[in-house]
Amino acid sequence: MSDSVMQYLLLALVVLPLVGAASALLPAPPGLKGRSPEQAVLRHGVTVTGAVLALTAALAAGFDHDDPARMQATTDVSWIPALGIRLHLGVDGVSLPLLLLTALLTFLCALYSYFRVPSGPSPKAFVALLLLLECGTLASFAVLDLVLFFLAFETVLVPMYFLIARWGGENRERAAWRFILYTVLGSVVMLLGLLLVGIKGGTFDMVALATDNGAGLSHSVQVIAVLAIGLGLAVKAPMWPLHTWLPDAHTAAPTVGSVLLAGVLLKMGTYGFVRIVLPVAPDGAHTFAPYLAAFAVTGIVYGSLVCLSLARRGQGGDLKRLIAYSSVGHMGFVLLGIATMTPTGVNGALFANVAHGLITGLLFFLVGGVKDRLGTSDLDTLAGATGAALYGRAPRLGGLLAFGAVASLGLPGLAGFWGEMLAILGSYRPADGLSRPAFLVFMALAAFGTLLTAAYLLAVVRRVCMGGDGGIPAEFHHGPRLADVHGHEFAAWTPLVALTVLAGLWPAALLGLTDPAVQQLLGGN
Repeated sequence: MSDSVMQYLLLALVVLPLVGAASALLPAPPGLKGRSPEQAVLRHGVTVTGAVLALTAALAAGFDHDDPARMQATTDVSWIPALGIRLHLGVDGVSLPLLLLTALLTFLCALYSYFRVPSGPSPKAFVALLLLLECGTLASFAVLDLVLFFLAFETVLVPMYFLIARWGGENRERAAWRFILYTVLGSVVMLLGLLLVGIKGGTFDMVALATDNGAGLSHSVQVIAVLAIGLGLAVKAPMWPLHTWLPDAHTAAPTVGSVLLAGVLLKMGTYGFVRIVLPVAPDGAHTFAPYLAAFAVTGIVYGSLVCLSLARRGQGGDLKRLIAYSSVGHMGFVLLGIATMTPTGVNGALFANVAHGLITGLLFFLVGGVKDRLGTSDLDTLAGATGAALYGRAPRLGGLLAFGAVASLGLPGLAGFWGEMLAILGSYRPADGLSRPAFLVFMALAAFGTLLTAAYLLAVVRRVCMGGDGGIPAEFHHGPRLADVHGHEFAAWTPLVALTVLAGLWPAALLGLTDPAVQQLLGGN
């Protein structure tokens, strides 16, 4: 496929959701309303996100897989000449998988919402916000200018705030305010770091800065820039102890909000570390790498211990909140891989990014399905109310939940294994100049975290799927059957299951894309 066609494809997949968001607010044309205007706008959401997914698939098909380190489908035109800001877009082996993940998850969320739109205000606003969220996320992974990256990074905050505040569940307003407060404060600090890099480096172009590999920035400038940019990215990642907004946001968000928050938005933070921090300010990244690794493994162990506590009988744990805390641990592996500053570790981080999006997105879909059927995601209530358990009352739903759990704990042969394994392996021999004894300790703690992860996820499977909750009254053990997986749920969940298996059995498909690009980003050439 020619470069000009690829260029137009990338432009179209970034602009189309924005146009779709604006048109979703307009009245439906005559003859397209279907049974109701609500059905028309929901169908519009499915159509636009489906078209974006098709464009992204075409971009992936035309991508030169023999040279994934080269920036392809590039657009580079002056936007604000007085400030040296350019409309610069492109895609390489690092960003392409995240573009595909975003397009897929947004389409599946739109499809799911067509059959089960969250209760709340106008569906028009819901679809418009969903498409605006997709536009901002795709742009974050496609732009190659620091100022544009910041603008795209901020674009997603407003739609996610309203999705939580207007379509969320209990305590949604408080959760939405915490989400916006934490992320905006982090973004303000990040902007200062981006401006510092752009001014001192003489350009806001991310490709030029990465090629320069920090040569135009003094050590002190790099340290200050990494501290500022890293704090903003760490809030979104989320890194312990800046994670406290996440459990409330996930617990209160509607199902599709939780899927996109975990599956896509968290990746914007870790992507920023790989795309900006490591290649643009390598000396500053080297200075903070041990601290980043220490916070990462603390998050792994902390998140797992909290999940273990939530999984215990009598603790009043919420299954949705448990999965949210599990994200703190899983994203800790991503941050640990980045902190090693080695190709092995960074490739593991990028693989774990995609795997987490697939698996945790599936888990939030499944918990939403359980909550729709039983009216709660409280673990004690689920363990009691399901009695003979999901295996006995909704076997397909129970089997999918168990599959998601074992994939999340990193079972070999599924997607969750490779990223965590490579992040741990990268810690065994970190980049030159980093303390190997310290990283061996981090490696041991991360490995211990995998055991804790297995413990709490198997406890969830035992209690919710198998009904192994001692002390449950006998009348609970033989309840009526629940509605098993519906057709629209099967359509939304099957691609995530298939890709989780495919990535686990054929990791070279993803690593073959990321490794050459990572080698170039770390080498600065």
